[in-house]
Amino acid sequence: MNPPLESRGKSKLTRPHLPIARDAAGEAYGAMRRREALLGIISDTHGLLRAEAIGALRGSDIIIHAGDVGEPEIIDRLRDLAPTYVVRGNVDRGKWAADLPRSAIVEIGKLRLFVLHQIAELTLDPAAAGHAAVVFGHSHVPSVETRDGVLFLNPGSAGPRRLKLPVTLARAHVSGRRIIPEIVQLQA
Repeated sequence: MNPPLESRGKSKLTRPHLPIARDAAGEAYGAMRRREALLGIISDTHGLLRAEAIGALRGSDIIIHAGDVGEPEIIDRLRDLAPTYVVRGNVDRGKWAADLPRSAIVEIGKLRLFVLHQIAELTLDPAAAGHAAVVFGHSHVPSVETRDGVLFLNPGSAGPRRLKLPVTLARAHVSGRRIIPEIVQLQA
């Protein structure tokens, strides 16, 4: 399994030094030993990265894109802001998308976040697997809920407006073993 697209700049895929992400099979790609971090979480951009989304993600220590990127340039622009981990969504096709994992585990300190695009494809019990959170997209509906002590976070869609759904992304403050999420509504 290939590593996530991570690094600042436009270089080819490289194994990053920080933070850690693992694909669902457990292959590691680095380590983030910090216990405090600001996560920027985005999904369903469908080829559109709004200036307001860039502003909301600026200052993030890590960015997670939960799939349906749409265009590889979106990843490059996110990598200019912070180390970025991306999973493949159902609209991500072509050679550029083939290198994206279907799911990943991002570790921040002792916390493990399981990332995938479609929650319906979650085949493990995240609490039993030791995950603090499950990050997903696909529905374009932002949501924050806790099930069996595990945070389930969908940042919604930051791409083209769909029906009457809000245009959103999420931020999460990680401190020790706590994750404090917030949904950020963008002006569309």
